[in-house]
Order: sequence, then C-alpha cells, then structure tokens
Amino acid sequence: MTTTTDTTATDETRPAQSRAARLVTDGLEPKNWIIALTLLVGWQVDGLAGIGWGLFGATFAAVIPVLFIKFGIRRGTWADRHLGVKQQRLVVMVFIIASVLTGTLLMTLLGAPLAMVALIAAMVTTLVVLMVITTAWKVSVHAAVSSGSVIILALTYGPWLLALYPVVALVGWSRIALKDHTPAQVVAGTALGALVAGLTFALLR
Repeated sequence: MTTTTDTTATDETRPAQSRAARLVTDGLEPKNWIIALTLLVGWQVDGLAGIGWGLFGATFAAVIPVLFIKFGIRRGTWADRHLGVKQQRLVVMVFIIASVLTGTLLMTLLGAPLAMVALIAAMVTTLVVLMVITTAWKVSVHAAVSSGSVIILALTYGPWLLALYPVVALVGWSRIALKDHTPAQVVAGTALGALVAGLTFALLR
C-alpha cells in the first residue's frame, strides 16, 4: 500500500532507490505492457491490420480502465493510481473485467484473428484469477502482467524473448522497494501471470 510519505515526498526528498523504484513501477505499469503487447502480437499476426486489432483490444484492456481509474482519483474514490487499498482494487478489477470481456466479445463478433481474441481472453482470465486471490491476499498485478506479457511474446515470436525476464524481475524489485508488495506477493504474481496468461493464450490461439 502506498504510504502518505510515498505520495507527498518530492523527488528531492525521496531516497535515490525509492525514486528509481517509482520510475520503474510507473514506466512499466500494466497498461504500458498491455498496449505494447497488443500491438506487437497484432503486428506478428496480421501486419498493419493486426495493429488495428491491437489498438482495438488495448482500448478495452488498457485505455478505458485507465480513464476509469483517473476519474475515480479526481473524485477522491481511489487513493492512488496503483490501487494499493484492497477494497478499491477489487472494485476496479470488476470494472476492468467487464471492459475486457466487452472487448473480447466485440472482437469475436467483428471477426478479429483468433490469436488476437486469444490474447484478450488471456488477459481477462488472468485478471479473474488475480481478483479471486486479491479477496484474501494482495498479489502483485504488476508482476503478473509483466510476466504474462513476456510469456505471450515468447509464444508469438520465439523463446528467445524469455531473455526479457530480467525486466520482469526489475518490476518485481520496484514493487518490493516501494513496500507495495512483499517478495512472496511478487513471486506469486510472476508465476501466476506466466501460467494463466501463457496457458490460456496457447490453448485458444
């Protein structure tokens, strides 16, 4: 959970490690992974048309959820953009699941390539599992999304992309350094994202 000190301290007063961790957490947050993933998979699946499908999927999986979170922050409904408070995180997860399910249904009806539908389905499946676990334990969404993204990229482009896993480890470090998650929550999120997202994508594409 983000503390009062974390949210009020300036870049000058934060320790260097905390500033670096914040940059990593914000720069490699789930929405950025999702946007990059949908575009990269789309390009591999169907070139420019695939990028169009990627943008369509990213709208429901990343853009709409981010706008919902920003709206809640402005109204004072959510404490912070990373949703450190469990109850707030659960409410937002329900909204995101509904948004991604809508995107999956529309992509299916509009004739999107199967791999693109599988990609969005992998996202919503992972989120459902994360939400169930979050009711009892605040598993790391950052770790799950980054880990699942690397696995899906490896399934799409080749196993050499597993070399990106140090970036996943960096994301996990940032969550621990900011005291938003424990090491166990980060490890669990990393494993869960790889297993659920990777398996769903592999089975449906």
